[in-house]
Amino acid sequence: MKTRSNYWQILPYIRLQWATIIKGFIGILGYVLATLTLINLAGKLAVPFGQGNVIAIAQLTAICALIFLMRGFFQSVQDLYMAKAALRVAFLLRKEVYTHLQKLNLSYFETAKAGDLSYRLTEDIDRIGEVVNKLFHDFLPCILQLIAIPIYMIYLNWQLTLAIVIIAPLMAIIIGWFGERLRKYSLKSQNRISDLSAILTEVFSGIRLIQAFAAENYEIERFSQEAKNSYKAKYSTEQLKAVQIPIVGFLEAMSALSLLIVGAWQISQNNLTVGEFFSYLAAAALLIDPIGHSTNNYNQFKEGEASVDRVFELLAIQPTVLEKKGAMALPHVTGKVEYRDVRFAYKPGEIVLNNISLMIKPGEAIAIVGASGAGKTTFVNLLPRFYDPENGDIFIDEINIKNVTLNSLRKQIGIVPQETIMFSGTIAQNIAFGQKNYDMQAVIEAAKIANADQFIQQLPAGYDTWVGERGVNLSGGQRQRIAIARAILLNPQILILDEATSALDSESETLVQQALERLMVNRTVLIIAHRLSTVRKCDRILVLEKGQIIESGNHQQLLDLQGKYAQYYAQQFSS
Repeated sequence: MKTRSNYWQILPYIRLQWATIIKGFIGILGYVLATLTLINLAGKLAVPFGQGNVIAIAQLTAICALIFLMRGFFQSVQDLYMAKAALRVAFLLRKEVYTHLQKLNLSYFETAKAGDLSYRLTEDIDRIGEVVNKLFHDFLPCILQLIAIPIYMIYLNWQLTLAIVIIAPLMAIIIGWFGERLRKYSLKSQNRISDLSAILTEVFSGIRLIQAFAAENYEIERFSQEAKNSYKAKYSTEQLKAVQIPIVGFLEAMSALSLLIVGAWQISQNNLTVGEFFSYLAAAALLIDPIGHSTNNYNQFKEGEASVDRVFELLAIQPTVLEKKGAMALPHVTGKVEYRDVRFAYKPGEIVLNNISLMIKPGEAIAIVGASGAGKTTFVNLLPRFYDPENGDIFIDEINIKNVTLNSLRKQIGIVPQETIMFSGTIAQNIAFGQKNYDMQAVIEAAKIANADQFIQQLPAGYDTWVGERGVNLSGGQRQRIAIARAILLNPQILILDEATSALDSESETLVQQALERLMVNRTVLIIAHRLSTVRKCDRILVLEKGQIIESGNHQQLLDLQGKYAQYYAQQFSS
């Protein structure tokens, strides 16, 4: 999805900083006025300088020193407040983009690259903040000087000014031409860096698999190729800048030479005094710096425009699962669940669930089995509205889940996934995930029920032990028991167990299975399982095939049926 490429999209964030920006503008105006005063004093210095009047020169020099001091003060005011405004804009934009991403659906994150999203939230937004800072801190003061100083120069001598101004349109055209190409090159370069960041995220997450398959050389080659692409894209940008600088510099030199020729002619014709020419030269000299800064700033603005495109591209993506206007909070439920003619497809024409109708009683344990791709995970993912069915409805306690807020719905559904996600923080914080203020005693009780308290107490700092990224310093069974403790603390009435014991060794599976049995008491439970030994005690077992329920019953009933379930069971326990 492509958004319109311009900086107007940042304007709402800038408006919020109006009070800070006004303070910065006071500093800018003071700086420009001090600069004009210095130009005027430069002309006055020419007369006593020519006469050798040391006292007059000393007096004017002291005044100049005072003006320089005032100029420095106003510049510091400008720098301070404009930097504050720019950093605040970046903070607000980063917060809004992150909040927006949290509202997007799982379908988006299944295709998005984590490294690319991280780059947009960090580097791209930092670059936007830098551009805003440059705009207020550097570019606007330069533009004001480029307006005020030439007006003063016209007042001194319009013929001299014309000699300079005549080259200005050509410079503007050239700078604009280079700027537009810089924007395109920069966008390409940033996309390459995002791809590089995405590869790094993948590699560091899967380093164990890479080493297990001895694929280090393959990954080095892949990384090197992407790094080379990034290098080429960046080098193209630098080549363009390298060509631009001497061209603009040559035009500036031509302006200076024209000024000397016309100035000499004006003095010879008695249209200009030496003192006025002194002032004029000072003004022209003070124009060189803002012209150079404006050119560099313009280039950075065009490069930053690529970051604006990439950040606002994220904000333009709309979630497909939305709360209804005026959605109610789901009251505490008993756990009755009903699917009515539910049909779902990830892509048009590729049906995953086909007209599923099912009633689940409060407190009933339902197992869902079937071959890979049968629709098991999709079936349970529709309940917390990670996706919405294209036809049909789902009800909890006779309330359509589309009519309630997502937060209140998901607070009453606990999920224990196959692979537990751990976040950087303490063990206690991971158990109480999502709760800012939690009861430590409740955390400990949840851990005890989940068979996790014993191993936690043996850790160096107990519940305050810091968990590394993704919980790599814990075993699979330990992470799974923390996930169960997390679900116990949430105390949901409906529970989803997604292959919760499939990747564990026998000892860990026994501890986890005991914890799960405690967790399942008096709750409505939906279990996805490949190991049929874990579902034999369920009230009902559903067999899914090609998006439809082809068999339903308890363990013994399905064995007696001698259907698909019996085949699965025979395959697993044939030995």
